[in-house]
Amino acid sequence: MPNRLANETSPYLLTHAHNPVDWHPWGDEALAVAAQEDKPIFLSIGYSACHWCHVMERESFENPAIAAVLNAHFVPIKVDREERPDLDQIYMNAVQIMTGRGGWPMSVFLTPDGRPFYGGTYWPPAARHGMPGFDQVLAAVAEAWRDRRPQALEQAGDLTDHLRHVAVPPVTPGMPSERQLTGAAAALGRAFDSEHGGFGRAPKFPHPIDLELLLHVWHRTRNDELLKIVTLSLDRMAAGGMYDQLGGGFHRYSVDERWLVPHFEKMLYDNALLARTYVAASLATGRAAYAQIARETCDYVLREMTDPAGGFYSTQDADSEGEEGKFFVWTPAELAEILGDEAARTFSAVYDVTEAGNFEGASILHLAEPIETWAERLGRPASELRTELAASRQKLLSARLRRVPPARDDKVLVSWNGLMIEALATAAVALDEPRYLAAACRAADFLLTTMRQSDGRLLHSWRAGQAKLAAYLDDYAGLAAALAALYQGSFDERYIDAACDLADAMLARFRDAKDGGFFYTADDHPPLIARTHDLYDNA
Repeated sequence: MPNRLANETSPYLLTHAHNPVDWHPWGDEALAVAAQEDKPIFLSIGYSACHWCHVMERESFENPAIAAVLNAHFVPIKVDREERPDLDQIYMNAVQIMTGRGGWPMSVFLTPDGRPFYGGTYWPPAARHGMPGFDQVLAAVAEAWRDRRPQALEQAGDLTDHLRHVAVPPVTPGMPSERQLTGAAAALGRAFDSEHGGFGRAPKFPHPIDLELLLHVWHRTRNDELLKIVTLSLDRMAAGGMYDQLGGGFHRYSVDERWLVPHFEKMLYDNALLARTYVAASLATGRAAYAQIARETCDYVLREMTDPAGGFYSTQDADSEGEEGKFFVWTPAELAEILGDEAARTFSAVYDVTEAGNFEGASILHLAEPIETWAERLGRPASELRTELAASRQKLLSARLRRVPPARDDKVLVSWNGLMIEALATAAVALDEPRYLAAACRAADFLLTTMRQSDGRLLHSWRAGQAKLAAYLDDYAGLAAALAALYQGSFDERYIDAACDLADAMLARFRDAKDGGFFYTADDHPPLIARTHDLYDNA
């Protein structure tokens, strides 16, 4: 018997529609049930490509005993963070304040009017490895609500007050100064990993915005140390397992500092931003390798992440057939079967495919050394080796496409589509690729015709013919920037006119006329924490 999520459009929510947990979607009905039954809310926030979200579902939300406790003592609410980034932002702040860390799945306990009083991320079903069990957490929170409610309400009040102060940070009027830009670049330089590229230690995220900032500051200052940070980071990411060596496109992040083992999900926004960064780096340095990575990333999105209607899908899962990364890894025997023994030996050497493997008995493809180094070692012309490897990659990609693929979250989000449209429009001009411009125009036309209301205001999410949810600030800003880039690539005045319309809407609906800056939600957005509390209205 499906629960209340069966009527949702989000693929993430739909995967939970047959859990024994009596899930509610977020909304007035769920809050009313909590108030009427005087029960705390258990809020679970995640997204379709989240590996640990799938783990917690299998371990806990499909567990009849845990479901019975949730249904008896709580009102369970499930939220897709990609549909409701406004809610995710609030409650992530709360969890980070309570625990000092955050992540997904996010698990938060709320008063019936939506104020958080306890939370965390993933909990195993029973205690293990020093972590409390979800069964223990549920029992403790239910007991606290029953026997120590004043303390729980006091905690909720204190936390809500604290959240109110961090909701709207102070705004400094004016453009960033030269000193601020160089100071930011210097801070990134201090965090730079001079051996492996990137910033900080494991886990490592790609930080494309930071790399673009360094390119901009380098262009102004001609400080070549900044350019070295960018090029080493881009080189190592593209050679590592975080980059899909066969199909193009980047996985979410690397679990190690060497960019070898990725968290295998692929996100549209990461690939849009990284494609743009590699295009910018190709223009700054003249390196053809960066242009090639940008092409392969754009081609991946057009091949695997594009809806027939024109929009771009949100994410590709990390798991297939119940195993993380299974779709992407290889063994020497598989290579030999597809490529033949001689080509397989060469490919295995260059891309580090071994019998022992580097990931759970199989191998993640990566370039431990440049192809030129391998050509010299093998006594072959580099051009000849590159041609052979390209042919092998194409054969392996064709074979991989016959595997059981990871699930896709096929909803279309305006903000992320804006990033991808901008990346394609930029790549189309810089790389002289008319098909990228055609895809960008088609996606923009889809958004402007399908995801706008009659009054011109945007909707945030679309799937299976249904557009819904009032758009957020980043939807308007992202699409406006994309349309401006599209105008520069096409000189079609429809796009710059539409960009101006969206900018006017941002000024009318999102601008903070008192303190400057912009709110994340529009001035008529429903309150996010219930009627007696105005926390985050328009924040």
